[in-house]
Amino acid sequence: MTDSRVIIALDFQTKEETFAFLDQFGDEKLYLKVGMEAYYGQGQEVVEEILRRGHSLFLDLKCHDIPNTVKQAMRQLAKLGVDMINVHASGGKAMMKAAIEGLEEGKTKDKRPLCIAVTCLTSLDQDVLDHELMIHEPLNEVVLKWATNAKEAGLDGVVCSPLESSIIHEKLGQDFLTVTPGIRLADDSKDDQKRVTTPAMARELTSSYIVVGRTITKAQDPLATYRRVLAEFQG
Repeated sequence: MTDSRVIIALDFQTKEETFAFLDQFGDEKLYLKVGMEAYYGQGQEVVEEILRRGHSLFLDLKCHDIPNTVKQAMRQLAKLGVDMINVHASGGKAMMKAAIEGLEEGKTKDKRPLCIAVTCLTSLDQDVLDHELMIHEPLNEVVLKWATNAKEAGLDGVVCSPLESSIIHEKLGQDFLTVTPGIRLADDSKDDQKRVTTPAMARELTSSYIVVGRTITKAQDPLATYRRVLAEFQG
């Protein structure tokens, strides 16, 4: 277990790549994220081995279906003993409440995993909302509404851009978590993200956790880069 609030996204194709990367950190305990690419490609075994090594784990599968299906999926996933898990806020309050019920039924620890809801993906912007999704409210208002729904459904927080973190905390309280991807060091490429910030900016914008992927996983010295990100975020 770790108290780090910098989550490293492990988007590797194979278990060999995943653990060769983690071996570079020695005995340091990390907060890691296994998303769809890693989970579908490497299976449950990668989750079990990460937890066996004593790391904290955010299982990022973004469940989104009818309430009963999500409840049963969460009941199964909770048995893995991960620390954090997520759903899509656009599934609605009934679905999110069902997710919590499933996690409570399936939990293997005294406390269920933290459950957070994805609001607007950081690859989306106002133009996509307006012209592709036919959502014509301002993006910040959409994110805040979906975050409010998540809190009312009993979730612990949301995934959002750091740019929306401060308004969410202002309206919903500091204890309501904001987990923010789209983090890059100042000299990095933005890749396919449209709403990005640096770790220092995310700290100023009140992000509870930041998720960092390619900035660390593609670095020549991942441990040194992780420590740089951590120092920037902690201030």
